[in-house]
Amino acid sequence: MAPRLPETAAWRHLDAREGFEVLFIAGRNGGWRFDGCTAAVENGAAWTVSYAIDVDASWRTRRARITSQSASGERTVEVVGNGCGHWHVDGQPLPDLDGCLDIDLESSALTNALPAHRLGLVPGAAAQAPAAYVRAADLGLERLEQRYTRLADSGPGQRYDYEAPSFDLRSELAYDEAGLLLAYPGLAIRVG
Repeated sequence: MAPRLPETAAWRHLDAREGFEVLFIAGRNGGWRFDGCTAAVENGAAWTVSYAIDVDASWRTRRARITSQSASGERTVEVVGNGCGHWHVDGQPLPDLDGCLDIDLESSALTNALPAHRLGLVPGAAAQAPAAYVRAADLGLERLEQRYTRLADSGPGQRYDYEAPSFDLRSELAYDEAGLLLAYPGLAIRVG
């Protein structure tokens, strides 16, 4: 995927929740900084999740600061990756995440772009991409096993078969030329 990214992007969240996500993108220390926020209503409860995610030049997540706010209060978590698959959460090591190179926010359509960029798969190739998964409701972290298979190109963007067995989920994800998600069936569609 081409490393040239737009300065902003936005998604409308569908089906699983009603909401909107806005993202601002900037180059930083040879990598990228993603500052965004999702505001949504899910199961009748309103919430926001804001994030600042730093990735290095190889698209490995190095740092993420995530803040959620809901009727139950505000929470913040700081997640730091060393780029080799070891993580600290609020300063404490979390060995359950060993081997993960990406962060995946339940509240964000952006984060599916991170492994797609990092893996650089050619059509027909597949790879496991376990991620440090952050839940929207309580910012709890867990390991999420994922698999990306790049499908044959049909147009200017790219498509991937995405699998997350723990959610019994398999979906075809569509990306634009810059490698940002265009459509995640049942979750989000790009609007800007």
